[in-house]
Amino acid sequence: MSHVSSQFVPLNVALLTVSDTRTPETDTSGQYLFDQLIKAGHTVVERMILKDNLYQIRAQVASWVASDDTHVVLITGGTGFTDRDSTPEAVSCLFDQHVEGFGELFRHISYTEIGNSTIQSRALAGLSNHTLICCMPGSTNACRTAWEGILIDQLDASHKPCNFVAHLGKKTACSGRD
Repeated sequence: MSHVSSQFVPLNVALLTVSDTRTPETDTSGQYLFDQLIKAGHTVVERMILKDNLYQIRAQVASWVASDDTHVVLITGGTGFTDRDSTPEAVSCLFDQHVEGFGELFRHISYTEIGNSTIQSRALAGLSNHTLICCMPGSTNACRTAWEGILIDQLDASHKPCNFVAHLGKKTACSGRD
């Protein structure tokens, strides 16, 4: 397929933790994703923690999406059903295309780990200005589920039969765009 390169392409990833209580020292989910991204060969261009405020989240993600230096935005937290959880509402309006399969697959994999409690996850993903945005729950185990079950392969240009790297058209070597 034309969506597959035979070589790994390092991506620039922005990492956002949405939490009213976490600090850089206690952000185990963000640290897990950071470590996995570096181990895989990607670059974390920015990492931050924001309180669960719909407009602050939206503004920050929109800034990353507008930047030609960001290929992927990974967001952990704010995807549940509490009154403060607003990540899906903050970012879904930015999507040019929804990636329905991300949330579906996340919940399918998560079901084997936590049973029907996975129904309370509002994990989602979409493409915005040729930037992949993936939102996952805030627990470290949920981030591990998303990374190992979905992201490690979908952020790898050599993964077959397809991956998202070819859709990240800003500056990736296998996108064919400048």
